Amino acid sequence: MIKLIVRIKHFLVAYKTLIMKLNIKNTFTVALPADSNLENSRRQVTEAVFSFVHPKKTKDPKVIHVSEEMAAELGIAKAEIQSNLFRDIVTGNEVYRNTKPYAMCYAGHQFGNWAGQLGDGRAINLFEIEHNNKNWKVQLKGAGETPYSRTADGLAVLRSSIREYLCAEAMFHLGVPTTRSLSLSLSGDQVLRDVLYNGNPAYEKGAIVSRISPSFLRFGNFEIFAARKDIKNLKILIDYTIKHHFSHLGKPSKETYIDFFREVSERTLAMIIHWQRVGFVHGVMNTDNMSILGLTIDYGPYGWLEGFDFGWTPNTTDRQHKRYRYGNQPNIGLWNLYQLANALYPLIEEVEALEKILNQYKVDFEEKSFQMMKDKLGLVASDENDLNLIQALEDNLQLVETDMTIFFRLLSNFSDVKTGFYLIENAFYDVENISDEVKMRWINWLEIYQNRLKKEAISSAERKAKMDAVNPKYVLRNYMAQLAIDAADEGDYRLIDELYQLLKKPYSEQPENEKWFAKRPEWARNKVGCSMLSCSS
Repeated sequence: MIKLIVRIKHFLVAYKTLIMKLNIKNTFTVALPADSNLENSRRQVTEAVFSFVHPKKTKDPKVIHVSEEMAAELGIAKAEIQSNLFRDIVTGNEVYRNTKPYAMCYAGHQFGNWAGQLGDGRAINLFEIEHNNKNWKVQLKGAGETPYSRTADGLAVLRSSIREYLCAEAMFHLGVPTTRSLSLSLSGDQVLRDVLYNGNPAYEKGAIVSRISPSFLRFGNFEIFAARKDIKNLKILIDYTIKHHFSHLGKPSKETYIDFFREVSERTLAMIIHWQRVGFVHGVMNTDNMSILGLTIDYGPYGWLEGFDFGWTPNTTDRQHKRYRYGNQPNIGLWNLYQLANALYPLIEEVEALEKILNQYKVDFEEKSFQMMKDKLGLVASDENDLNLIQALEDNLQLVETDMTIFFRLLSNFSDVKTGFYLIENAFYDVENISDEVKMRWINWLEIYQNRLKKEAISSAERKAKMDAVNPKYVLRNYMAQLAIDAADEGDYRLIDELYQLLKKPYSEQPENEKWFAKRPEWARNKVGCSMLSCSS
């Protein structure tokens, strides 16, 4: 009888495993040096790119949403998503066979200051999946402490997890380079958090997001070896990165390292230009949050511009100096690239080559930013006065609180000055109190814009199509995410799916979802979660 029970148990385990077959191909842990210390204790880790860790088993795990689109990219079928094994893996309660979870070691500059060793404090990498000739890293955020957790618990809460889960997928569909989301789960545990760092901690529902990316390597992964003068492992890491993510550059050499830095610089700028285009503010552009692949990574205190404001930041930690404000993101990208250049210098030893790339970033930013704004305005032909037109527009947008997303979307319907102001007034937050002077400045700009459009060879319909393809109608506004959070706190997850579906088609009209094409409600102006957030959020 006992033998029978044992056999049944073995059968159930085997069956459970068989219903989800993943094509595991771990390159990271095979090729790179691991921490020799296997204890999961908070410490300084040297001469290692990562440490092996085990996720924390949770009390009562429950998957509340899955990106079936991302699952398909990994070769996971719809039926497999429903399995207990899938649930247990994406919540850290089971380790997939023949894999060894790990946390990465890296350093970083935080708010312009060197912070030393940081690392994956609440992120645990599970494994790599190869599917359709693509390699994906699968990572859990909020699955427990690691050697890099410092004074934190390595956990995450439902509030921040919903924001990250939805935003990563929303950004992908906006065409912004980003990491992806696979699943959002409740841990069943309670987690203590101080939302605003003001001495008022409270327990919240614990949650875990499974994040997906070709690589989670950051600038900080390279910085830590350079800072420690560990040139041996710095070379091992950059050679691995080139082999697996920049193989088109050829075999590692000094010239290849220079080309590598050039491409990282170009990818970083391209990412930030996309941020500026859609009004996204990352909130915490520390070098440890900068992807080596030029992907948006680590959705913490991010936010979307409501009123157009170059000076806005969503980060309470950055409230005073506003280092990571919307208008400064391109400059911070460059500053961070300087730090990466310093980290790579021991392998290159050519200041001039690195400086040339950094100077080119400045030139490219001016050109690409200018072109991005022309695209948003539907301008195809060249005109010597376009820069003045754009600058005047940016000035006007800040005269009164003007919703960025709504303004540009409405502008695609512009036909003449007579109706132009009434077309865009729905983008103003306090249209009733707009002064005659402000109104006249807008009418003057619309007249210039109308005359400029006459120089275009494309039709109004063609212009509208071009503008609507780069100016989204729907973005994940902070208040929208908060509504989903509030409902989820009550056990209602329908709004998570509604927003998820909405944001899969951000450039489409979706008349059935017109209610989301609206300005931020007044109740959300200063509400926690809708305005500013802490770095732990």
